[in-house]
Amino acid sequence: MHTTELPARGAVASSPTLRALPQHCKVCGAEFEAAPEAICGACLGPLEPMYPASRRLPSRAEIASRPPSMWRYREWLPFDGTPTLSQDTGFTPLVSAPRLADRLGVAQLWIKNDAVSHPSLSFKDRVVASAINAAVAFGLEIIGCASTGNLANAVAAHAARAGLPAWIFIPDNLEQAKVLGTAVYGPHLVRVRGHYDDVNRLCAQLADRFGWGIVNVNLRGYYGEGSKTMGFEIAEQLGWRLPSAVVVPMAGGSLLTKLHKAFGEFRETGLVSDAAPRMYGAQAAGCAPIARLVESGGETIVPEIPNTIAKSIAIGNPADGVFAARAMRGTGGWAAAVSDERIVAAIRLLAETTGIFTETAGGATVAAALALAGQGRFGADDEVVLCITGNGLKTLDAISESITDSPLINPRVREVAALVEAAG
Repeated sequence: MHTTELPARGAVASSPTLRALPQHCKVCGAEFEAAPEAICGACLGPLEPMYPASRRLPSRAEIASRPPSMWRYREWLPFDGTPTLSQDTGFTPLVSAPRLADRLGVAQLWIKNDAVSHPSLSFKDRVVASAINAAVAFGLEIIGCASTGNLANAVAAHAARAGLPAWIFIPDNLEQAKVLGTAVYGPHLVRVRGHYDDVNRLCAQLADRFGWGIVNVNLRGYYGEGSKTMGFEIAEQLGWRLPSAVVVPMAGGSLLTKLHKAFGEFRETGLVSDAAPRMYGAQAAGCAPIARLVESGGETIVPEIPNTIAKSIAIGNPADGVFAARAMRGTGGWAAAVSDERIVAAIRLLAETTGIFTETAGGATVAAALALAGQGRFGADDEVVLCITGNGLKTLDAISESITDSPLINPRVREVAALVEAAG
């Protein structure tokens, strides 16, 4: 097992009660001691935590008796000991959507609604909760991120709660609501000229230069495992069983791969016995390198320059794109890329049929599900989960032009009666 020396700068005493697990390379299998590093020194592949085979795993009843947060699944998260930060994130609703099920022509449809995730209203709260505990375990005193918006909100919120300084870097064309939704927490917020991939490259250099815990760079292996908890919750909330299909928005591709991993881990331990769900990915047509990789049958991502209103999933060179494509193909799933116009229409459709207001990434998920249904990829007996990952209040500009002005009347019953008559 290789060892890695921790950075001298940006570090404080590590947590005495929490230890991050060692990691191994997903490509070559090389093993590494626990450290804030995410790239294999042998082959440059991505690192992910290793879980001891001897660890004791809980029963369904034991899990169900725990507080309703992501940490009820702590044996499948990359730590020994007790997390000290962000202990109340997770366990968001799984909402039945019969009207939308009828539109898709499936037996059952559920919305996994991370649009109400605590505290920053996106699934990124899960990954940041995991990453910030890794930072504490390593004694890192500053955290940060490269972000298209939701991650910026989450890092700023979780850092504020923990009393940790945060440096957050975003593309300069980000939605104003997401900029304000980050700035309100008081981080060091820096706008960078360019796309997300430019920001991400800069943050990789900053992690080396300053020894910061950049959650989606040098803490990425620990950060990504937080996404699995969405999958664990789906299984538990369905009565310890799995759906037949899951539709997931794709930016870097990590969420889809981690959900697939979560379902596999619960199957391996006997907590569920169903077949693995077919995994389907959603992207905007203006930035769809993973969807196009699935369609081509290839193994190499072709980077793209993003051009879409769905900025939260506009990553032109996705780090986990190849792994996401393999997961989709391996489960009999597929991917769909949808236009901005269909994204806006799907945001409204979801709101009008379920009462859930999602941002553009969720619009892409719903629009992709409709497109996949139109291709005949769902059957009449399918039970489908749509993963909604962020709140519509973050991207109001995307739908503002599609909403008609409300009528203005005097406070008179006859004027309301005229409106009622006109409405039919």
